[in-house]
Amino acid sequence: MGIEAKTLMSDRAVELEEKVIEKLRLIYDPEIPVNIYDLGLIYRVDFKPAVEDKFDIEIDMTLTAPACPVAGQMPGWVQTAVASLPELHNIKVELVWDPPWDKSRMTDEARMKLNMF
Repeated sequence: MGIEAKTLMSDRAVELEEKVIEKLRLIYDPEIPVNIYDLGLIYRVDFKPAVEDKFDIEIDMTLTAPACPVAGQMPGWVQTAVASLPELHNIKVELVWDPPWDKSRMTDEARMKLNMF
């Protein structure tokens, strides 16, 4: 793959990442009035070229606590949300616990909304 092709793929991946983030910002923990992206629950979003003009995506996410009542559902919500993007082929969402989530992962906007400075 030449430099031009790598740059094009990189530009497409950046654009796709923005679309994925938009979708992730539509998902809320039912007990917290902040979306999961701004809450800092998304640890990794990784794209790899797949078939034709599509990408495979891997998402690592966590929860605010292992005993979260929606722990079994949240990864499915993430998968469903990003599956609506036609640029994606295979979607893998993995729940991880290392490193543990803490409030330092939240965006400033999320901290302000929750009064957690």
